[in-house]
Amino acid sequence: MKFLDEYRDADAAKTLSEAIARTATRPWTIMEVCGGQTHSIVKHGVDRLLPDGLELVHGPGCPVCVTSLEMIDRAHAIASRPNVIFCSFGDMLRVPGSHGDLLQLKAQGSDVRVVYSPLDAVSLAAANPLRQVVFFAIGFETTAPANAMAVWQAKRRGLRNFSVLVSHVLVPPAMAAILDTPGNRVQGFLGPGHVCTVMGYTEYETLVQRYRVPIVITGFEPIDLLEGILRTVQQLEAGRAEVENQYARAVQREGNSAALKLLDEVFEVCDRKWRGIGSIPRSGYKLRHEYFDHDAERNFAVDQIETQESSVCISGQILRGLKKPHECPAFGKDCTPRNPLGATMVSSEGACAAYYAYGRHLNATDLSVLRRLSEAERVHV
Repeated sequence: MKFLDEYRDADAAKTLSEAIARTATRPWTIMEVCGGQTHSIVKHGVDRLLPDGLELVHGPGCPVCVTSLEMIDRAHAIASRPNVIFCSFGDMLRVPGSHGDLLQLKAQGSDVRVVYSPLDAVSLAAANPLRQVVFFAIGFETTAPANAMAVWQAKRRGLRNFSVLVSHVLVPPAMAAILDTPGNRVQGFLGPGHVCTVMGYTEYETLVQRYRVPIVITGFEPIDLLEGILRTVQQLEAGRAEVENQYARAVQREGNSAALKLLDEVFEVCDRKWRGIGSIPRSGYKLRHEYFDHDAERNFAVDQIETQESSVCISGQILRGLKKPHECPAFGKDCTPRNPLGATMVSSEGACAAYYAYGRHLNATDLSVLRRLSEAERVHV
């Protein structure tokens, strides 16, 4: 535990929070991009260690949350076909579409399976040559290399019955869209450490030059986050705008060359619609022409989908950093993990789920009870 405990050291956290308080002389608004960072911030109370006027807002860095409603409904349309084995990571099963979720389809008899790797789905296709096996390929650049490898392997093994429903999204265009949004309040970013482990951070240097906002690539433990915040505040106070790499133990500027080569072979950049945000130009991946035989959207002709979004859910405003979960009138009442109105309450990386799991919807009496529960029990409160 040594290499984990040192990033959760209480004395180090106190020292960093005091340094942030001394450095910040005016109000600043900083966005953490990644949903994993959001959960760590809420779980460890990092935002409550900051001085008044220094605000953290939560970005669109939850891949489940930003998968468009149209794509969710396409997944349901494919999964309901009688000859299909539909494979997905578990966190997608309860994301609401226009008419229910994948778990309900499974209960009704559709062959929906949870896998731990897209390569598991490739093996299923090899073992079931008379059935169509479809993998729901969602996520940011972090998960894209494994999905690209699955398609690459299927093509070389001649598995024509394997395809992927691609809904990959890219972080830098989303950050640009946030900065271009009318009423944007974000003045600096904690960059997504896991994405940059794959991609490097040269793309973020372009954003810094264009928008003059500091970006600090940051890890996921409390000390990482506090150090990332301190570095961002130092830049803001000094009027600087640079890319800094706080997560140097995992991230290199040029990224992972083998992963980047594979991504470039299998995918190409395309426009992509984000749930709650809308269409962002050149913000996603699609399969290159050479891999069209493995494109589920094309093979199953599910491009014409009519959707019906919840009129109550404000997840789009939460994903853009305009509002926080507790500002939604349905939060913790009509919308809970057991009865979610939007993806931000379902996903393990969603901001609403984080606020709910760690008691931000409770009063003081409820909190005293919550503190006596184990972390595993909290999500069922």
